Amino acid sequence: MRIGINTRFLLSSKMEGFGWYTFEIAKRLVLKHPEHEFIFFFDRPYDEKFIFAKNVTPIVLSPPARHPLLFIYWFEFALKKALKKQRIDVFFSPDGYLSLGSNVPQIGVIHDINFEHFPEDIPFTPRIYLRHYFPKFAKKASKIITVSEASKLDIASTYNIDISKIQVAWNGASEHFKPVDELTILNTQKQYSNEKPYFLFVGAIHPRKNVKRLIEAFIQFKKSSQTEIQLVIVGESLWKNNSLNISISEDISSHIHFTGHLPIEELAKVMGSAFALTYIPYFEGFGIPLVEAMKCGVPILSGDKTSLPEVAGNAAIYCDPFDVADIAQKMKEITTSDSLREKLKKNGVERSKLFSWDVSAEIVWKEIAALNIK
Repeated sequence: MRIGINTRFLLSSKMEGFGWYTFEIAKRLVLKHPEHEFIFFFDRPYDEKFIFAKNVTPIVLSPPARHPLLFIYWFEFALKKALKKQRIDVFFSPDGYLSLGSNVPQIGVIHDINFEHFPEDIPFTPRIYLRHYFPKFAKKASKIITVSEASKLDIASTYNIDISKIQVAWNGASEHFKPVDELTILNTQKQYSNEKPYFLFVGAIHPRKNVKRLIEAFIQFKKSSQTEIQLVIVGESLWKNNSLNISISEDISSHIHFTGHLPIEELAKVMGSAFALTYIPYFEGFGIPLVEAMKCGVPILSGDKTSLPEVAGNAAIYCDPFDVADIAQKMKEITTSDSLREKLKKNGVERSKLFSWDVSAEIVWKEIAALNIK
């Protein structure tokens, strides 16, 4: 079988959500099935480290597709032509974008459809593209894979898709994430948080990630409690014109630390050293940082919307992500109860065993194999 994979998010300089998903799944598919050929379609020069084995053929299709107009050209012209030329039997797209004009059986991973529910959070041009094309991608796909039951129900109802067409495969988390020792914690605090314990947020600085309310809640929390806890925010703005628009006094701003993007090895240390993960998006398809925190034995304060309770389960306490006072109160609860934190740590380590990239990749493979009708 010749299997095409959209690998345009495998970027050596900066791996984000789609990139890590592609990496974890594609690598396992390639290594576990050496009897099949995999054609990786990149949209720019690639790093050889992503060519996981001899059964991978890399192909670069121009131009780099990072704008809606270029998405259309890349998927509907360059990719369509390449799928035919390379005699692809099944095309797998980890970011959900498909070639509408191709007759090749296609599997799209639709992680979530936040843009349908909160379109105002996304700049005009990508918003128009996503809301126009993703309903078409959902109908075009021979099979849809998504990452939570919450997303499955949302996709089925929003796009009027037969629910049997949608398969759930939970995400995993990298093996880099594990409990760290006390010396690592002290050194990490020295580097990132004024040598103090810290709440941690990990994710794109995007409106739906709710970082603005998280900071506002942290300010309330600091004003109402005598604590040295800091707030560390790991991530970069998803859209260049995004701004948090928060007025922060100088005495509070010194307790809030933005790191930007971190390599995964460094992120694992920062996660493992956190006092607690504060992860309160108001819309999320899955939330991999929750699993990363669980694997590290770090307690979690989570939002209570969409997929987050499904993922975090009994490893988190929950807040209303739209209620700043509630977020601040839950911060106080998690800092004042040692027994609560220990229970969340223990529950998290145990619950993390439910999430595995090996299992996710096997589910993907079964769907690919099922479409190979030759």
